[in-house]
Amino acid sequence: MSPLRLHIDGASFRDPQNREITLHGINVAGDTKLPAHPDGSSHVKENFFDGDTVSFVDRPFSIADAHTHFSRLKKWGYNTIRYIFTWEALEHEGPGKYDEEYIEHTIKLLRIAKEYGFYIFMDPHQDVWARYTGGSGAPLWTIYACGFDPEQFQVTHAAWVQNTWPDPADFPKMVWATNYQRLACQTIFTFFFGGKDFAPKCVIDGKNIEDYLQDHFIDACKHLAQRIHEAGDLHGDVVIGYESVNEPNNGFIGHPDLSQIPKTQNLRKETCPTGFQAMLTGSGRAVEVETYAFGSLGPYKSGTQLVDPKGHSAWLNPDTWDDSKYGWKRAESWKLGEDIWAQHGVWDPSTDELKLPQYFTKHPQTGEIMDTDYFTNHQFMEYFRKYRNAIRGVWPEAIMFIQPQPFEIPPSIKGTKDDEQNLVFASHFYDGITLITKKWNKLWNVDVLGILRGRYLTPAFAVKVGETAIRNCFKDQLSSVRQEGIDYMGVHPCIYTEIGIPYDMDDQYAYKTGDYTSQAAAIDANHYAVEGSKAAGFTWWVYTASNSHFWGDNWNGEDLSIYSAEDRPLPPSSYESNPSKLSLDPSSPSYSESQSETNAPVTPGSVGKALSVDEMTRTIRTPSTSSGEAPGFRAAEAYVRPTPVLTHGTINSHGFDLKNCTFHLYLTSPSPTPQEHPTVIFLPDFHFPQGSPQTSVEVSGGKWEVRVEEAVEGAPQQILRWWHGEGEQRVTVKGVRRTRGTLRPREEEEGVMDAYWQMGRNCRVM
Repeated sequence: MSPLRLHIDGASFRDPQNREITLHGINVAGDTKLPAHPDGSSHVKENFFDGDTVSFVDRPFSIADAHTHFSRLKKWGYNTIRYIFTWEALEHEGPGKYDEEYIEHTIKLLRIAKEYGFYIFMDPHQDVWARYTGGSGAPLWTIYACGFDPEQFQVTHAAWVQNTWPDPADFPKMVWATNYQRLACQTIFTFFFGGKDFAPKCVIDGKNIEDYLQDHFIDACKHLAQRIHEAGDLHGDVVIGYESVNEPNNGFIGHPDLSQIPKTQNLRKETCPTGFQAMLTGSGRAVEVETYAFGSLGPYKSGTQLVDPKGHSAWLNPDTWDDSKYGWKRAESWKLGEDIWAQHGVWDPSTDELKLPQYFTKHPQTGEIMDTDYFTNHQFMEYFRKYRNAIRGVWPEAIMFIQPQPFEIPPSIKGTKDDEQNLVFASHFYDGITLITKKWNKLWNVDVLGILRGRYLTPAFAVKVGETAIRNCFKDQLSSVRQEGIDYMGVHPCIYTEIGIPYDMDDQYAYKTGDYTSQAAAIDANHYAVEGSKAAGFTWWVYTASNSHFWGDNWNGEDLSIYSAEDRPLPPSSYESNPSKLSLDPSSPSYSESQSETNAPVTPGSVGKALSVDEMTRTIRTPSTSSGEAPGFRAAEAYVRPTPVLTHGTINSHGFDLKNCTFHLYLTSPSPTPQEHPTVIFLPDFHFPQGSPQTSVEVSGGKWEVRVEEAVEGAPQQILRWWHGEGEQRVTVKGVRRTRGTLRPREEEEGVMDAYWQMGRNCRVM
């Protein structure tokens, strides 16, 4: 087995020559969440509940197409892949039945990726548990094992699933994430992380449901790791480690009061039942529940709706269901067809009375108060240790990427045996306002992390006005998350394993015009934040080979892929061959207004305009009347950007100013650069064409060269190699500044939320 191509040194990664490695990565791929055969896209109704016979072979793409996709990503400057796989892909047929054909397909793809020099870590991906609860991840049989009937989820509102929506094209945007607060997911995640504590009656094959689910999941991941290890040329050479699980969730654990919507439940959209109301509708009762919409300062109550399942139950009917289908034996203490929480005394089905509203607030045995911090440091960490030990039992040198719940305080393991060298803090960051509204609001945004950490007297102070303030707000949030990792877990590399933006902004305006101004600005703002946070790297969400303008990433209406076959590729520079044309399209709308007029002083008037309700709603932009075809590069100008690859020394700071097309790198070197191992920077020739009078390199000392390297035919990369002395060093590279594209007219915004002025009148927004 080869030694690791990289090793961890404190908060950074280093190569065998001790150069600092910056992980500049991408998630591959968005449609890997879905079966390839038959088509398992979330808008496809046919064969949806035939989950045992699906196949994920050809995900993320076929072997025949692999070189096309890997070479594209390499040319764009990516050196790291977060490789997505799901439990369902491994074990869809039934408990203990692994899909060896899919595993062999994965091994073949990893070998091809190895040719391109990628660093890969494996991500066991899930979203709201499974496709059958509105997301991705677990196989269908786990739903039945938990006692649920997934075909009754839609009518009972136990889960909202696009495949079962009357018209999948009309599935509400971003509503899939609300499934975390609906009955099916809240129950199953409680089973997975806390079944022994809260559901002791749930025993299957002699195990509590917690151990039954965890053991099968971990064993499936271990089986994949074992097969990769047995391949002999992947661990260490291309695969560097394994992530713990994507976006874990505590379910009901720590729920303060089942009769109320928790104050911490920030995502509220469409019907929003309390925990108890979800239990009632799941058992066929008609209940009037609150509905929510998303406004300028987040969700607001929009009314109520009667949810009437007409007697249908989300729980399996023992008269029609037979556990022998999968060969397991359920304990007599677990009665099918009845709400499991009623069986544990939480509520009384004979009177529909809530008996134990705080059932999930205290540990049933110890009486300890349970909240998110308790969950993270106990149930989640217990799971992580089991998973880590299983992977390390196969490959002792594996780097473990630990991912607690996004935006929550990480586990307190600093100074403990869990605070070990081969550990990476894996976090996520999304600008929620842009993601949910599908609009880049350059006027204002909110410091979400600051609100969650109680840093403001009122939410009004968390509002950031102007694009410069927004960009810095993103950077500060990412920097704070990284620092929290150090404070609570010790010094480890911090990787943002998901960060991304929606492409279907402004009612798909870019698809109609080719004008990706908003997307480029949002992408640039997020990259600016990562670069400024001093994280060890990131993996952008996402690359989806099957993306289309109509269905996006083919999953719940999301459209975050940087690639779509329906968009024009970013052209290479042809300055030398045709200097009059450049092939660079100087009208390309790719620039943020980070240094624009939005730096004006903040006044009550400017805040009022920025916080208008209309700014949060869909706006149909009028196509430009200017001549010339819009470039339609899918905002590639913003994500194909220069980045350090290998740094002799330690990076002090680096970043790319897209507006001025200027890259900088400041570092401290312990010694002069060895001739064979210089500092290496990726310089995309789109921004830095050789031969252009606008391309220049300025260094503090030493010598440099710009050259094109091609590790694999068809995947050229333009790089800068720099030999410098010891001590503090700097390099600045300037490229082609292009004129920002014409911004489309926007309607004049009017109105201000009364709630804002009640909270923040006469307050200066910082």
